[in-house]
Amino acid sequence: MKRIITALVAASAASTFAGDFIQWTDTSVSLLAGTGFEVDPEDQTTVTLEHANGWEYGDFFWFNDFIYFNGDQNSAGDDASYYGEIAPRFSLNKMTGKDLSVAFIKDWLIATCYEYGRGVNLDEYGHNMLVGAGVDLDVPGMDFVQLNAYQRFDLKGGNGESIQLTGVWKYSRPMGKTTFIFDGFLDWVVNDDGLYSKNLHFCPQVKFDIGTLWGWNPNRLNVGVEYDYWSNKYGIKDSNVFPTTQSAISLLVKSHF
Repeated sequence: MKRIITALVAASAASTFAGDFIQWTDTSVSLLAGTGFEVDPEDQTTVTLEHANGWEYGDFFWFNDFIYFNGDQNSAGDDASYYGEIAPRFSLNKMTGKDLSVAFIKDWLIATCYEYGRGVNLDEYGHNMLVGAGVDLDVPGMDFVQLNAYQRFDLKGGNGESIQLTGVWKYSRPMGKTTFIFDGFLDWVVNDDGLYSKNLHFCPQVKFDIGTLWGWNPNRLNVGVEYDYWSNKYGIKDSNVFPTTQSAISLLVKSHF
Protein backbone atom coordinates (compact mmCIF):
# COMPACT_ATOMS: atom_id res chain seq x y z
CA MET A 1 0.00 0.00 0.00
CA LYS A 2 1.88 3.04 -1.21
CA ARG A 3 -0.56 5.46 0.28
CA ILE A 4 -2.01 5.59 3.77
CA ILE A 5 -5.41 3.97 4.22
CA THR A 6 -6.65 6.69 6.51
CA ALA A 7 -9.97 6.71 4.73
CA LEU A 8 -10.83 3.46 6.51
CA VAL A 9 -12.25 5.35 9.44
CA ALA A 10 -14.89 4.12 11.85
CA ALA A 11 -18.43 4.39 10.51
CA SER A 12 -19.25 7.00 13.11
CA ALA A 13 -16.70 9.33 11.51
CA ALA A 14 -18.03 8.93 7.98
CA SER A 15 -21.34 9.14 6.18
CA THR A 16 -23.51 6.24 7.34
CA PHE A 17 -26.27 4.51 5.39
CA ALA A 18 -27.85 2.05 7.83
CA GLY A 19 -29.38 -1.01 6.24
CA ASP A 20 -28.07 -0.22 2.75
CA PHE A 21 -25.61 -2.17 0.60
CA ILE A 22 -23.11 0.64 1.21
CA GLN A 23 -22.91 1.07 4.99
CA TRP A 24 -20.51 4.00 5.24
CA THR A 25 -18.31 5.99 2.91
CA ASP A 26 -15.42 8.45 3.12
CA THR A 27 -13.68 10.42 0.36
CA SER A 28 -10.69 12.74 0.70
CA VAL A 29 -8.16 14.77 -1.25
CA SER A 30 -4.60 15.51 -0.11
CA LEU A 31 -1.85 17.84 -1.28
CA LEU A 32 1.74 16.94 -0.34
CA ALA A 33 4.99 18.79 -1.06
CA GLY A 34 8.17 16.97 -0.13
CA THR A 35 11.86 16.31 -0.61
CA GLY A 36 14.31 13.46 -0.14
CA PHE A 37 12.83 11.01 -2.66
CA GLU A 38 15.03 8.44 -4.41
CA VAL A 39 14.97 6.86 -7.90
CA ASP A 40 12.53 9.56 -9.05
CA PRO A 41 13.42 13.29 -8.75
CA GLU A 42 14.25 14.41 -5.22
CA ASP A 43 11.53 17.08 -4.94
CA GLN A 44 7.91 16.14 -5.60
CA THR A 45 4.38 17.49 -5.30
CA THR A 46 1.58 14.94 -5.03
CA VAL A 47 -2.20 15.19 -5.21
CA THR A 48 -3.92 12.12 -3.74
CA LEU A 49 -7.55 11.12 -4.12
CA GLU A 50 -8.85 8.44 -1.72
CA HIS A 51 -12.17 6.69 -1.30
CA ALA A 52 -13.20 4.01 1.17
CA ASN A 53 -16.46 2.38 2.11
CA GLY A 54 -17.90 -0.41 4.16
CA TRP A 55 -20.33 -2.54 2.19
CA GLU A 56 -22.56 -5.52 2.81
CA TYR A 57 -19.82 -8.14 2.49
CA GLY A 58 -16.63 -6.29 3.39
CA ASP A 59 -14.79 -3.04 2.84
CA PHE A 60 -13.27 -1.25 -0.14
CA PHE A 61 -10.40 1.19 -0.60
CA TRP A 62 -9.11 3.05 -3.66
CA PHE A 63 -6.53 5.77 -4.05
CA ASN A 64 -4.66 7.49 -6.86
CA ASP A 65 -1.49 9.56 -6.51
CA PHE A 66 -0.84 12.20 -9.17
CA ILE A 67 2.89 12.92 -8.78
CA TYR A 68 4.62 16.01 -10.19
CA PHE A 69 8.41 16.34 -10.33
CA ASN A 70 8.53 20.13 -9.98
CA GLY A 71 10.17 20.80 -13.33
CA ASP A 72 12.49 17.77 -13.25
CA GLN A 73 12.13 14.43 -15.05
CA ASN A 74 12.42 10.78 -14.09
CA SER A 75 14.52 8.18 -15.93
CA ALA A 76 11.72 7.67 -18.47
CA GLY A 77 11.74 11.37 -19.35
CA ASP A 78 8.42 12.08 -17.66
CA ASP A 79 7.79 15.26 -15.67
CA ALA A 80 4.85 13.62 -13.88
CA SER A 81 3.62 10.16 -12.95
CA TYR A 82 0.74 8.39 -11.25
CA TYR A 83 0.16 5.36 -9.04
CA GLY A 84 -2.96 3.80 -7.57
CA GLU A 85 -4.42 0.80 -5.81
CA ILE A 86 -7.86 -0.83 -5.74
CA ALA A 87 -8.27 -2.95 -2.62
CA PRO A 88 -11.53 -4.74 -1.82
CA ARG A 89 -11.64 -7.06 1.20
CA PHE A 90 -14.31 -9.63 2.02
CA SER A 91 -15.35 -10.03 5.65
CA LEU A 92 -16.08 -13.50 7.02
CA ASN A 93 -18.23 -11.91 9.75
CA LYS A 94 -20.40 -10.20 7.15
CA MET A 95 -20.51 -13.06 4.64
CA THR A 96 -21.51 -15.67 7.23
CA GLY A 97 -23.68 -13.39 9.34
CA LYS A 98 -21.85 -14.64 12.43
CA ASP A 99 -19.50 -13.07 14.95
CA LEU A 100 -16.23 -14.94 14.35
CA SER A 101 -14.13 -12.70 16.58
CA VAL A 102 -11.50 -14.39 18.74
CA ALA A 103 -9.68 -12.56 21.54
CA PHE A 104 -8.26 -9.36 19.99
CA ILE A 105 -9.16 -10.37 16.40
CA LYS A 106 -12.43 -8.65 15.47
CA ASP A 107 -12.78 -9.97 11.93
CA TRP A 108 -11.16 -12.30 9.39
CA LEU A 109 -11.03 -11.20 5.77
CA ILE A 110 -10.08 -12.27 2.27
CA ALA A 111 -7.77 -9.47 1.13
CA THR A 112 -7.09 -8.41 -2.46
CA CYS A 113 -5.30 -5.46 -4.05
CA TYR A 114 -4.61 -4.36 -7.63
CA GLU A 115 -1.64 -2.01 -8.16
CA TYR A 116 -1.51 0.13 -11.29
CA GLY A 117 0.34 3.17 -12.55
CA ARG A 118 3.24 4.61 -14.44
CA GLY A 119 6.72 4.46 -12.95
CA VAL A 120 9.99 2.58 -12.84
CA ASN A 121 8.57 -0.64 -11.43
CA LEU A 122 5.25 -0.62 -13.26
CA ASP A 123 6.61 0.45 -16.66
CA GLU A 124 9.26 -2.27 -16.74
CA TYR A 125 7.49 -5.14 -15.04
CA GLY A 126 3.76 -4.56 -15.36
CA HIS A 127 0.88 -4.15 -12.96
CA ASN A 128 0.51 -6.34 -9.89
CA MET A 129 -2.27 -8.34 -8.25
CA LEU A 130 -2.12 -9.17 -4.55
CA VAL A 131 -4.24 -11.91 -2.97
CA GLY A 132 -4.24 -13.08 0.62
CA ALA A 133 -5.85 -12.88 4.05
CA GLY A 134 -6.34 -10.14 6.62
CA VAL A 135 -7.48 -9.48 10.16
CA ASP A 136 -8.97 -6.46 11.89
CA LEU A 137 -7.58 -6.10 15.41
CA ASP A 138 -9.17 -4.70 18.56
CA VAL A 139 -6.30 -2.69 20.06
CA PRO A 140 -7.23 -0.50 23.05
CA GLY A 141 -6.89 3.20 22.29
CA MET A 142 -6.58 2.75 18.53
CA ASP A 143 -9.23 3.80 15.99
CA PHE A 144 -8.30 0.76 13.92
CA VAL A 145 -5.45 -1.66 13.24
CA GLN A 146 -5.44 -3.96 10.20
CA LEU A 147 -2.96 -6.63 9.12
CA ASN A 148 -2.91 -8.27 5.68
CA ALA A 149 -0.66 -10.97 4.22
CA TYR A 150 -0.49 -11.19 0.42
CA GLN A 151 0.99 -13.25 -2.36
CA ARG A 152 2.12 -10.79 -5.06
CA PHE A 153 1.57 -11.68 -8.72
CA ASP A 154 3.03 -9.68 -11.60
CA LEU A 155 0.34 -9.65 -14.28
CA LYS A 156 2.86 -9.23 -17.11
CA GLY A 157 5.46 -11.70 -15.88
CA GLY A 158 8.38 -9.31 -15.33
CA ASN A 159 8.85 -9.84 -11.60
CA GLY A 160 8.54 -13.17 -9.88
CA GLU A 161 6.11 -13.86 -7.07
CA SER A 162 6.79 -12.62 -3.55
CA ILE A 163 5.14 -12.36 -0.14
CA GLN A 164 4.02 -8.98 1.24
CA LEU A 165 2.90 -8.15 4.78
CA THR A 166 0.91 -4.94 5.21
CA GLY A 167 -0.20 -3.14 8.35
CA VAL A 168 -2.30 0.02 8.63
CA TRP A 169 -3.36 1.93 11.71
CA LYS A 170 -5.00 5.08 13.00
CA TYR A 171 -4.83 6.75 16.40
CA SER A 172 -6.70 9.99 17.14
CA ARG A 173 -7.34 11.96 20.30
CA PRO A 174 -8.90 15.38 21.05
CA MET A 175 -6.32 18.02 21.89
CA GLY A 176 -7.93 21.26 23.00
CA LYS A 177 -10.17 22.50 20.19
CA THR A 178 -8.47 20.30 17.62
CA THR A 179 -7.74 16.58 17.17
CA PHE A 180 -4.34 14.91 16.98
CA ILE A 181 -4.11 12.14 14.36
CA PHE A 182 -1.33 9.58 13.92
CA ASP A 183 -1.86 7.07 11.14
CA GLY A 184 0.04 5.25 8.47
CA PHE A 185 0.98 2.03 6.76
CA LEU A 186 3.85 -0.43 6.53
CA ASP A 187 4.47 -2.70 3.53
CA TRP A 188 7.13 -5.38 3.90
CA VAL A 189 8.03 -7.56 0.92
CA VAL A 190 9.87 -10.26 2.80
CA ASN A 191 11.75 -12.11 0.07
CA ASP A 192 13.84 -11.51 -3.05
CA ASP A 193 12.28 -12.91 -6.20
CA GLY A 194 14.04 -12.61 -9.51
CA LEU A 195 14.69 -8.96 -10.32
CA TYR A 196 12.46 -7.79 -7.47
CA SER A 197 14.33 -7.25 -4.19
CA LYS A 198 12.80 -7.48 -0.74
CA ASN A 199 11.88 -4.04 0.57
CA LEU A 200 10.30 -2.21 3.49
CA HIS A 201 8.01 0.80 3.00
CA PHE A 202 7.05 2.67 6.19
CA CYS A 203 4.91 5.79 5.82
CA PRO A 204 3.39 7.46 8.92
CA GLN A 205 1.55 10.78 9.03
CA VAL A 206 1.11 13.17 11.95
CA LYS A 207 -1.80 15.58 11.48
CA PHE A 208 -3.99 18.06 13.33
CA ASP A 209 -7.64 18.68 12.47
CA ILE A 210 -7.43 22.47 12.56
CA GLY A 211 -10.69 23.13 10.72
CA THR A 212 -12.56 22.69 13.99
CA LEU A 213 -10.82 25.83 15.29
CA TRP A 214 -13.12 27.80 12.97
CA GLY A 215 -16.19 25.68 13.70
CA TRP A 216 -15.89 23.52 10.58
CA ASN A 217 -16.97 19.88 10.53
CA PRO A 218 -14.40 17.31 11.71
CA ASN A 219 -11.74 16.32 9.15
CA ARG A 220 -12.62 19.17 6.81
CA LEU A 221 -9.06 20.56 7.11
CA ASN A 222 -6.13 18.46 8.35
CA VAL A 223 -2.54 19.70 8.21
CA GLY A 224 0.63 17.85 9.12
CA VAL A 225 3.74 15.97 8.05
CA GLU A 226 4.35 12.66 6.27
CA TYR A 227 7.56 10.64 6.59
CA ASP A 228 8.30 8.14 3.81
CA TYR A 229 10.99 5.50 4.37
CA TRP A 230 11.45 2.91 1.64
CA SER A 231 14.36 0.47 1.48
CA ASN A 232 15.11 -0.91 -2.00
CA LYS A 233 12.42 1.34 -3.48
CA TYR A 234 10.35 -0.28 -6.25
CA GLY A 235 12.18 -3.54 -5.44
CA ILE A 236 15.42 -2.14 -6.90
CA LYS A 237 18.48 -3.24 -4.92
CA ASP A 238 20.18 -0.32 -3.15
CA SER A 239 23.83 0.32 -4.04
CA ASN A 240 26.47 3.03 -3.79
CA VAL A 241 26.21 3.54 -7.55
CA PHE A 242 22.41 3.80 -7.56
CA PRO A 243 20.90 4.56 -4.13
CA THR A 244 17.32 3.34 -3.78
CA THR A 245 16.72 3.55 -0.03
CA GLN A 246 14.52 6.58 0.54
CA SER A 247 13.98 8.83 3.54
CA ALA A 248 11.61 11.62 2.45
CA ILE A 249 9.58 14.21 4.33
CA SER A 250 6.49 16.06 3.08
CA LEU A 251 4.16 18.75 4.34
CA LEU A 252 0.53 17.88 3.74
CA VAL A 253 -2.97 19.33 3.69
CA LYS A 254 -5.94 16.95 3.62
CA SER A 255 -9.69 17.38 3.41
CA HIS A 256 -12.47 14.79 3.81
CA PHE A 257 -15.80 15.38 2.11
